[in-house]
Amino acid sequence: MTQGAIRGHVLRMTLFMLVGMFTQTLYALVDLYWVSRLGKEAIAAVSVATNLMFLVLAVSQTLSVGAVALVSQAFGRKDEVAVQRLFNQAQCLSIVAGAAYLLGTFALKNAYVSGLASDAATAALAGSFLNWFIPSQALLFVMTGLASALRGVGNMKPGLQAQVGSVLLNMVLAPFLIFGWLTHHPFGVAGAAMASFFATLAAVIGLALYLARKSTYLRVDFSQWRPDWALWRRMLGIGLPSGAEFLLMSVILGVIYVVIRPFGAQAQAGLGIGMRIMQGGFMPAVALSFAVAAVAGQNYGARSFARVRQTFVEGAKLNVGFMLLFTLICQLVGAAMVRGFSKEAGVIEVGADYLHFISFNYVASGLIFVAAGMFQGLGNTMPSLIASVSRLATFVLPVLWLSQQAGFKLHQVWWASVLSVALQMVLCLALLRREFGRRLSTA
Repeated sequence: MTQGAIRGHVLRMTLFMLVGMFTQTLYALVDLYWVSRLGKEAIAAVSVATNLMFLVLAVSQTLSVGAVALVSQAFGRKDEVAVQRLFNQAQCLSIVAGAAYLLGTFALKNAYVSGLASDAATAALAGSFLNWFIPSQALLFVMTGLASALRGVGNMKPGLQAQVGSVLLNMVLAPFLIFGWLTHHPFGVAGAAMASFFATLAAVIGLALYLARKSTYLRVDFSQWRPDWALWRRMLGIGLPSGAEFLLMSVILGVIYVVIRPFGAQAQAGLGIGMRIMQGGFMPAVALSFAVAAVAGQNYGARSFARVRQTFVEGAKLNVGFMLLFTLICQLVGAAMVRGFSKEAGVIEVGADYLHFISFNYVASGLIFVAAGMFQGLGNTMPSLIASVSRLATFVLPVLWLSQQAGFKLHQVWWASVLSVALQMVLCLALLRREFGRRLSTA
């Protein structure tokens, strides 16, 4: 990716990522469709439980960003020895992280669901869902370690095939396990999580078998799995700020669930549906972020600074276009999309209201994603974290204050989110401009 048209490279990697993300989002929406047939408490339970995904994303993103940044730069330098060592160290680190997550979340599971769920029924359903969802998410750490190094060398196909295969298997298994089709043993909301576990396990096995082939560029070498603490610190140092951003998102969502508890399960269900729809529309932004990280990283490693700058320009233009389109869709047919997952008036009202207000920050969010990808490619994600931390002051504190005032309304939370994201975008782009000046200055 150090030669040829930048836009072509960005689009090629984005399209590869989009195929996987599209199937993942399609699964999430189909899964939500089946769960919604169990009632608003089931929707609220799954929404509360899956907030843990942001914790998983925080840690897995830390591993992924560090691996992609270092592997892409080593690959751009044509240093194969370094690429192989980084790949194997990433596998060891991801397994250790997955085991720590598994033990930690099971220990805190009950306290988590009782703190966020709006009632006892929702808490009980969320707990049964997490019994299978936590192990499935622990497996994602292993999958991340395998797929990230492949993405760093520009080989998107194996990770894409594993992801698509996993999602399709998940989609097939979900209704059979939720409703007991054929088996006559329905597992309810727990069945949705069971489907995720078996599908993720199949994807990990598939990627491991692919990398075991002798013809694969990246080779598993267990002799290189002994922890290299200096390399781990370097990898985590690059990835930790980016992962911390997802941890902050988990905190922000946790605050939202806490302040809307008085509005009942229908509010949490409406928020859950709106968020799933929003996440689906954010696919292009996330895919572009991954794409510009790899393209910028390889060109930065090759010292092609003009191409690094052009990577941001192309990514930003594409992202603004995608996000404007999604904003228009949410403004015009937001309620209709929510109605496809619930027929309860209160749930529809909350979900539609959420999409109407929150869509005003889509363009800003898209630019934040592109800037984050550039920071990853440059190997310094601290500025991106600084911009994300700003939301604690511009969103969390005002929302907590508002929730204590008389006449508190849900739309006040959505407006606070829009304003805080706009301020985050301004800070993020200012920090990226500063980073360009420091790292890409030439004679």
